[in-house]
Amino acid sequence: MKRIGLLSDTHGWLDPVVVKHLKECDEIWHAGDIGGIEIADKLSEIAPLRAVHGNIDDHDVRIVYPKHQRFHCEDVDVWITHIGGYPKHYDRNVKPEIFEDAPQLFISGHSHILKVIFDKELNLLHINPGASGISGFHKVQTMVKFTIEAKEIKDLQVVEFGSKGK
Repeated sequence: MKRIGLLSDTHGWLDPVVVKHLKECDEIWHAGDIGGIEIADKLSEIAPLRAVHGNIDDHDVRIVYPKHQRFHCEDVDVWITHIGGYPKHYDRNVKPEIFEDAPQLFISGHSHILKVIFDKELNLLHINPGASGISGFHKVQTMVKFTIEAKEIKDLQVVEFGSKGK
C-alpha cells in the first residue's frame, strides 16, 4: 500500500501547506512545470519523487526528469506527463499510445485546472491535480492525495489551500 501526494505546476514555489501534506505520503508525484531543480530536490528530501518536466522547466530539470513516466505502482499501470489532455480531449502527442495501450491511471498537469475523470471508453482514471504554485491564472492552489493498494486506487482527497499566495 502506498500513499501518494500528487502535485503539478509549482512553477518554483513550494508552499508550506504542500510540504505538510506531503510528509504524510510514501511517494510524491509531480506532473511537470516544477520550476527549478531546487524544488525537485526539496521534494525528494520529503519522500521519493517521481516527476516529469513541463514546458517551463529548464535544462537542469529536463536532464533529470523525462517528458513521460510510465511505471507500475503496486499493481497499477501509471502514466504521468505534463501536457496530456483529458478524456475526450487527449493531447495529440499521447493519443496514439493511450488508445493502443491505455494505463489504469493517467496523470497530467499544465492546465492549472483540477480534474478527476473516469474514462469509460479506455477504462482509466485521469487526474490533473491543478496547480500548487502561485504563478498562473488559477485562483486556488490545489493538490491531490490518494492510496494505491494492489490494483485499487482509493481514498482520493482533494486539498485546496485557499486563495493562491495567501
